[in-house]
Formats: sequence, structure tokens, C-alpha cells
Amino acid sequence: MSYICSIGLGIPEYRLSQQRVKEMVQEIFPYSKREINRLLPVFDHAQVDERQFVVETNWFTENHSFQERNNLFIELAKAYALKAIDDCLHQMAFLSNPIDYEDIDMIIFVSSTGVATPSLDVHVMNERPFRQDVKRMPLWGLGCAGGAIGLARAHDWLSANPDKSALVICCELCSLTFQKGDLKKSNLIGTALFGDGIGAAVIVGETSPLIQHSKNKVPRLLQSDSYTKKDSISVMGWQITETGFEVIFSKSIPALVQSFWREHVQLFFNQHQLNENAIATFIAHPGGKKVIEAMQHVLQADVDKFRHSISVLRKHGNMSSATVLYVLYSWMKEARYTNEKSVLSALGPGFSSELILMEWM
Repeated sequence: MSYICSIGLGIPEYRLSQQRVKEMVQEIFPYSKREINRLLPVFDHAQVDERQFVVETNWFTENHSFQERNNLFIELAKAYALKAIDDCLHQMAFLSNPIDYEDIDMIIFVSSTGVATPSLDVHVMNERPFRQDVKRMPLWGLGCAGGAIGLARAHDWLSANPDKSALVICCELCSLTFQKGDLKKSNLIGTALFGDGIGAAVIVGETSPLIQHSKNKVPRLLQSDSYTKKDSISVMGWQITETGFEVIFSKSIPALVQSFWREHVQLFFNQHQLNENAIATFIAHPGGKKVIEAMQHVLQADVDKFRHSISVLRKHGNMSSATVLYVLYSWMKEARYTNEKSVLSALGPGFSSELILMEWM
């Protein structure tokens, strides 16, 4: 077993309301008046009020090469990842005492919105006094499922090394992938949904002395499970072009929640002798409004059990892998539950589903 002791966030400085993004789309995309009037309701129905970005508004109006985008990604990802790490290790909402950088035994760095070799875990190691023998696990290309998968891989390692600790960092700068020349509907949907988000979590094994730093109820990770649908590569992901990443975002995703995700949840619940009533909260990556509605329908669960998923989507949009850490952060700040179970879930490219069973201690 393992425990999540703390979460920190690195929230970008530039905030844009959904109304302002909607106005920018009309300024940037060369749609006809008829086309724009048909497409703009996507922004109104997304249940996103505002988002945060690492670049100013003017950046979106200009053309950028892949090299320019990626250089900016490395620079800003490092800066905001450090912000999230510092917040996590010194987060007095969750910790009675700060955790030292030297106490971290593994760094898992999750991202899908830029590329770097050496990987970005090395970049942050050079800026803070982490030990030279810290283990590294960069994870790339997992999209929205990356945060859940990062936590699951940390749990696997800590189950085998119960006296150790792991730092999971999710850093997604979706704004830097924006393609103003891509007029496909999937890009417009992405423009209505995605924001930038950076989060970090400290997970420790059951005999780690760092568990003593926790001052509130914490989620204990019990089991994780992965499920990947064959021949579903076209559902979501990136198309790599000369100018960068073009989003692939299929309209079939809510229907796949009703079929593929339902199957995964049923198998998971059966394996662990669970039902919806045994789950106090669902720490769900919101994906989008229709995804959350489909999940609620599958589980026949009270919407209140998804309230922080809905709130994070409204306040921050979809931040790919980092989103689930923002949702978990909100649940941890409530710290109301003892000996009750939660399920953390996320969907990603593949098409894949990740589920983690947690218990609040």
C-alpha cells in the first residue's frame, strides 16, 4: 500500500474567461459567419468558465514553428514544474512539516504537450537539491490518463519498496500546442476545453517515515487497474505536423464511456467486491461535460460525488494529465472522510482507462 501525503499546484499566471476565448476564436479562425455561428455553441455548452495559460493572449494570434513551441515548452515547463514541486513539498494544508528534496527517492515526470531529452525530470533535478541517486521514470504520450497512470506506477514501486517515497509531476502546457491553421472541429472542441495545468504529488510507502509529516486524513492507494481498447488509436491523441501537435479528439468518447468504460468499471468492481454505494467519492478526470455526464449515468451515482471534477472543469478546463491531481487536491482539502473508499479514474489515448481504488485514513 502507499499514501498520498501532499499535492501542490503550479497555476499559470494568464487567466482567460471562456467568453474571451470565444471572442478570440472569432478573431483568429477564418471561418465564414455561417460556420462560426454553427460552431460557437460548443464554447457555451462546455461548462468551462475560465482557464489559465502560460502565454499571453497575443501569442495565439501569431504563427509559431515546432522548434519555437518546444523550446518555450521546455523553458516554461521547468519553471512551472518547480513551482508545483515547491508547493507540494511545503504545502502546510497537508503537511505538519515540509518534506526535504533529499527525501525523495523517485521522480515520475508525466507530460504529453512537449518533448525533451534529457527528460524534464533532469531539468528540475538541476534546480533543486534532489539526491544524485534518485530514480527517474519519465512518462510521455499518456494524455489525460497520465496523472492516474503516474500515481499507479508510483504505487507499484512503493509496494515493492515500502520505506521509499515518490514525487509524481504532471505538467501539461496545452496552450503551446494551439494550431490556428487547423480548422477541423476537433481543434475547435480542444480550444473550448483545454487549459494549462501543472501539479505534483508526494506518495510514500507504508513504512516510510515521511507519513508522519501528514496532518490530515490522506488517501491510501489500494489497487490500480488498466484497460486498453484494441484498434482505437483514432479516438484521441496527436497528429504530428511541421508546426507541432494537432489534436485528435473523437466525438465517440462519451459513447465509449457508456460501453468500454462501463465494462472496465464492472470488472473492477466485481474484482474488489464493490458497488457504487460503497464509493464515497469519484475522483474523476472530467474530460468534458459529456464525459462526466456519461460516467454519472454508468454509475447511477449522485452528482455530488463528482462535484470537484465539475468544479475543476469550470475553473481550469481540461488540463490533460494534471487535471486529476487538481481534483484530488480539492478532495484532500476537505479531509472529511475516514475509512471510506474513493475511485480515481481517467481516460486517455489508446483508447485506455485507468482506475485506482483508494481508502481515506
